[in-house]
Amino acid sequence: MPRLYTTLGPLEADKVGMILPHEHIFVDLRTPDIPEQGQADIADVQRLMAPQVRLARAAGVSALVDSGPVGVGRRSDAILAVSQLTAFPILIPTGVYREPWIPDWIKSAPVEELEMWMTSELEEQIEDTGVKAGWIKLSAGDDGLTPTEIKILRAAARAGKHTGAVIGSHTIRGRVANDQLDIIEQEGYSPERFIWIHAHNEGNLDLVEKIARRGTWIEYDAIGSAGKTDAFFLERIRHLLDANLGRQVLLSHDRGWYDPAKPGGGIPRPFTYINQVFLPYIQREGIHQETIRMLTESNPFRAFAR
Repeated sequence: MPRLYTTLGPLEADKVGMILPHEHIFVDLRTPDIPEQGQADIADVQRLMAPQVRLARAAGVSALVDSGPVGVGRRSDAILAVSQLTAFPILIPTGVYREPWIPDWIKSAPVEELEMWMTSELEEQIEDTGVKAGWIKLSAGDDGLTPTEIKILRAAARAGKHTGAVIGSHTIRGRVANDQLDIIEQEGYSPERFIWIHAHNEGNLDLVEKIARRGTWIEYDAIGSAGKTDAFFLERIRHLLDANLGRQVLLSHDRGWYDPAKPGGGIPRPFTYINQVFLPYIQREGIHQETIRMLTESNPFRAFAR
């Protein structure tokens, strides 16, 4: 039976409704060579982020996917603490971010060691939290994959093949996403278990459609952000719906989060815009409720369940 692996344990489809597939509880974008990276008191993270989680639940969200891997100050213990305080399920990733956020030990590790590390976090636990990783999060350079990023992707594909976990990658350009899919296929895994994160940044909608036809999940995850209107995202959603590819579309905010580089963790952005503003808008524009349920409930469950 497919399940989401969350901070509150495995959940089957009948236990969840709307899922936000790309959000953040804790991120530190300082590079790992900064000694202070990722340093924060758990109580401070709870104080800032628990109210945001509660607001999301009140707006109709039943689970969210945290998208902060190793390299950007991953704090699984803090995320778990927020989850436990709010009794709200969160998926935490294994995996690692791109250059220059890749820690030295990952740069020097062979692909087999990285595969074993990701597999262990997916099947056993992340660090000492007792929580299994819910998915694999990677990233790619905007102009193409570096040798280290290719090594990490190969390890992720092998770990994914072993566990069934989905791989999501912060990838800005379609041609780079295509390169990633080629590597995943070389390793014997499927494009159907790959999420192209930030696909809205690719302006060539025909290329987005072409990549979707390989089976890939297409994630539009800056909904509610400055500079991108609701009409912008509606156009992209309709393009894939019209191409009969709506079952591969994911929607999220890419919001949050506690940032230890800022006083008090910064000012979080709520996880509520999609429910309160965007979904009513696209419904008024003719997107049926059944389609909305597919986009916000069944699609993210199928993407992340294993």
